[in-house]
Amino acid sequence: MALSTLSKPVTLLLSISLLIAAATVVLAADDTPVPEIKTEVNKWFNENIRPFKERSKELDPALVKAEETPRTVTVRKDGSGDFKTINDAVKTVPEDNTQRVIIDIGPGEYKEKVKIDFKQHFVALVGSSVTDKPIITFGDTAKKLGTVYSATVIVLSDYFIGVNLVIKNSAPRPDPYKNDGQAVALRIAGNKGAFYDCRFIGFQDTLCDDMGVHFFKNCYIEGTVDFIFGRGTSMYLNAQVFVLGDKGLTVVTANGRNSSSENTGYSFVHGVIRGLGKGTTYLGRPWGDMPRVIYAYTEMTKVVHPGGWSVDADDVGKVYYGEYKSFGEGSMATKREKYVKHLTDEEVKPFITLGYVQASKWLLPPPKLKK
Repeated sequence: MALSTLSKPVTLLLSISLLIAAATVVLAADDTPVPEIKTEVNKWFNENIRPFKERSKELDPALVKAEETPRTVTVRKDGSGDFKTINDAVKTVPEDNTQRVIIDIGPGEYKEKVKIDFKQHFVALVGSSVTDKPIITFGDTAKKLGTVYSATVIVLSDYFIGVNLVIKNSAPRPDPYKNDGQAVALRIAGNKGAFYDCRFIGFQDTLCDDMGVHFFKNCYIEGTVDFIFGRGTSMYLNAQVFVLGDKGLTVVTANGRNSSSENTGYSFVHGVIRGLGKGTTYLGRPWGDMPRVIYAYTEMTKVVHPGGWSVDADDVGKVYYGEYKSFGEGSMATKREKYVKHLTDEEVKPFITLGYVQASKWLLPPPKLKK
């Protein structure tokens, strides 16, 4: 029966039913927790974060417009692509960009400092090879430029996607007790950014998760001190964290949340923390006044300090450091500092659902490159 032939009450009921159905789809994506069983995570993700064509009605309108007609350009060091450098490809993205631009990067080492500027939205940097990821590397340091400006790759725009990349800061390992050796690999300050199967390599301050809502899946992050830091609101799903804890102070996170009214912080779900050293690495320490970091279902090996976290006495009542069903030699709850929150099922739920990063409105699977 045509809709126009229905009576007004029936039409109203039908409209309400359609709205409820649409809302149910959104809630299913944002409210379903990550499974406790690790082997079920990919299936869960694929069921909730479906391809663009299946979710266009629920996504941000600007994102829908951008994804309707994506443009792909290629970068190849040997000159066989559209460009030989990543920066030359980035220059083709206009200010106030409204179209998805996929920059397909071939294997090899690209010694470049890459910046995706404030209005260059909807950019995707995608390594063309899963087994031979392109390496983007540079060696700036805080001593030369300041910490956040030392990054090899700087993303200031919204709706960025990074896939199959190695992003590295090649500066030498600094003295952690001096305030000039920080060397960032990635700085992400744009909103609604996602990274899949990427590797971030550095020492102190490797990954500046600066601000905005972000999602990382199957990424490897290596460093020494405060090597995941900033004020972002981010979920790290199945992160492989490798600590170079063989000498001196080593700390995984330095979260910069400053007040209880800020809905920011880092959530690590599944994944593993391993590396060099034994019992010398802290899971986090404050950078802001009221940092918030959660680890759930995380394997913690012998590198993790028995107390778990490093907090000055004056800051004990301000931090929100939570753990939930983690395991391994470095996860012993009985040895943790008293201020650590051992979360209940209800307490942890907001941090292990996709709603923590508002995923139903913007998060998409990684783009597939044309063969």
